[in-house]
Amino acid sequence: MEMTTCLWFNGRAREAANFYSSIFPNSSVSDNWIAPTDTPGNQQGEEIVVNFKMFGQNFIGLNGGPQFPHSEAISFQIPCADQAEIDKFWDLLTADGGQESQCGWLKDKFGVSWQVTPTEMGAYLGGPDAEGRQRATQAMLAMKKIDLAAMKKAYLGE
Repeated sequence: MEMTTCLWFNGRAREAANFYSSIFPNSSVSDNWIAPTDTPGNQQGEEIVVNFKMFGQNFIGLNGGPQFPHSEAISFQIPCADQAEIDKFWDLLTADGGQESQCGWLKDKFGVSWQVTPTEMGAYLGGPDAEGRQRATQAMLAMKKIDLAAMKKAYLGE
């Protein structure tokens, strides 16, 4: 048994599924469900659901209408290997109407929230040096996109 995450979109489920599957590894768009009759949110013949995968995980893009917009209450964390991956995903996800936030968080053009975070960041925020952790945390709080080298310098006190 596998869990599937449903993401509600205002008519842009196919666009979102295609976008995500084009930038994330182990991602693809599979099948869909077309309304066989009028439904509360769709007219007969319109695409209601798009099934897709991101990072090998199952998702449903539901064209449900404008009543339930995305919020930061749910976000997806991208475990980046290095600064190059941080920069790549940050640039792709903030393009065309995405919005930067703080501490590695952003919203993409569909309003979905992401945390673009390097796995190495944990060594600075949770490392053995208590003062270093405090400096790294203060450095991170001043950032929008994570600058891994700056976090390391802060942790080391350089």
